[in-house]
Amino acid sequence: MFKTNANLLKTLFLIGLFLISCSKDDHENSSGYSESFVNLATHQLKAYSVSKKSKYLIVCESGLGDGHESWMPSGEKSELIDFSSAVNSDILIYDRAGYGKSGIDNKQRDINTLRIELEAMIDKYAKGRKVILIGHSLGGMIIRDYAIKNPDKSAAILFIDPMHEKYNNPEAASIVYDAFVKAYGANFAGAKEAKEITTDLAYGSSLPILPNIPVVVLTSMKPDENNNTADEINKQNREKWFEAHEQLGKGITDFTHIATVKSGHYIHHDEPELVIDNIKFLISKLP
Repeated sequence: MFKTNANLLKTLFLIGLFLISCSKDDHENSSGYSESFVNLATHQLKAYSVSKKSKYLIVCESGLGDGHESWMPSGEKSELIDFSSAVNSDILIYDRAGYGKSGIDNKQRDINTLRIELEAMIDKYAKGRKVILIGHSLGGMIIRDYAIKNPDKSAAILFIDPMHEKYNNPEAASIVYDAFVKAYGANFAGAKEAKEITTDLAYGSSLPILPNIPVVVLTSMKPDENNNTADEINKQNREKWFEAHEQLGKGITDFTHIATVKSGHYIHHDEPELVIDNIKFLISKLP
């Protein structure tokens, strides 16, 4: 994961708000942990997983600018193993194209493309099982698109402070893109994804409602500097952020929306127990 200074971290936080074969390079050990490459038509994606042969596969999708370390920030595999043990389920995380050791092609890195690549990852690892989708920030829109396009493969959804077209301002897209280009260059995966933000927000507006499966949304209402700045550049406020996330519950008979003032945008870092508890909550609702 790239390193940042304090000012850049603040900028990247705002960015986050906006926000097939397999070759093993680390054989599965007794813990069930393994690292693999999934071969797409034009490039490979690096996957990290823990297998417990559970009924459902949990798949985590990172936010803009983040690789797999968003879910195991220490970089130690024990973190993912512990995550899997805490929810007693198989876990899959991966680096989207251009992050970490994953390759990248020349396609536009918009939501449609990212969802297609997520489909390839899930098809490889699910082995016919339904998936519990977890998405942070930009990842929230990716899993939302996946669930809509693949309702029969989706068991439940946990959104963690997800990007939403009712809050995020297309006019601020250039700020996000310019920040990534200045920090890492135009070829950085985050910059390529940020370039499509305006397109993604319009795409989100065109999406139908989610399939009627259990859904939980975690929303950061913490009055910290980062959230205040995000509200400013998006010309919104925390109440509008919460209201945007409420839209995800349309047509859902089992919808839970939780606001927290204890966490910033990275709720899974600040309050991991809240995330774990709600994954267990979703699992308890499934047959």
